[in-house]
Amino acid sequence: MDVTIWEFAALAAATALVGFSKTAVSGANTVSLAIFAAVLPARESTGVLLPLLIAGDALAVATYRRHAHWPTLWRLFPAVGVGVALGTLFMMWAGDDAVRTSIGAILLFMSGVTFWRRRQADRAARVPRPAESGDAADDPAPDGQAVSHQDTRPGGGARQLRIARVKARSYGVLGGFTTMVANAGGPVMSLYLLSAGFRKLGFLGTSAWFFLIVNTSKLPFSAGLGLIDADSLLLDAALVLFVVPGAYLGRRCVDRIDQRLFERLVLAATVLGGLQLLLR
Repeated sequence: MDVTIWEFAALAAATALVGFSKTAVSGANTVSLAIFAAVLPARESTGVLLPLLIAGDALAVATYRRHAHWPTLWRLFPAVGVGVALGTLFMMWAGDDAVRTSIGAILLFMSGVTFWRRRQADRAARVPRPAESGDAADDPAPDGQAVSHQDTRPGGGARQLRIARVKARSYGVLGGFTTMVANAGGPVMSLYLLSAGFRKLGFLGTSAWFFLIVNTSKLPFSAGLGLIDADSLLLDAALVLFVVPGAYLGRRCVDRIDQRLFERLVLAATVLGGLQLLLR
């Protein structure tokens, strides 16, 4: 792939942002996705970006591996597999415009849903009620990863479990689909983890393991679609070191970001990425 010095500089900055997003503000790499799609053909850009994302995932796992919540991950993986399969079929016939429009619309829709859910949660929080700990489906959550309230009505626990399963499957399929077609699964899964009430470290640890496993599993599919080849890997070799300073900066910054600001930054990055995809 031939790129000018200025295009390479833009790709290097976007690669550093990949590292930052993996260790600080998950979802911010939608900006990287847009930069790669602007410099390179949209389909080919996904093949170049994938190994760089895996490098960022490895650094994030090395940093936050102790904070992952595995019950949440196991709930997501089957649905994600379905989404990846659907995304692979979509990529077999979809053009660049179809990919950008579909992903942008999904991201904006999910951002709206999450914003509405946060508003509802804020209103409910103003009403005094007993607080109990748990994760998205009311499992014990280590390290204060997530906080939820039990439903004390008759049958409320079963109802909550059904809702949690439906939500995990819905987000899982969407996350698998978007990560396969445009490496844009980060915002979708960020919205899921935010809606589940994960705190910063649990959010980052669970997200890190999730994407290391999912992105690695996508490699044979991407290679089979012709998105990864010798030229793309050569460009990756020139860019991969830029992931490291971005990841280091993110780790230094994350402790200085309070929870509410963290959530707003994730949502803002998601909306920005969706708009960029729709308006290109």
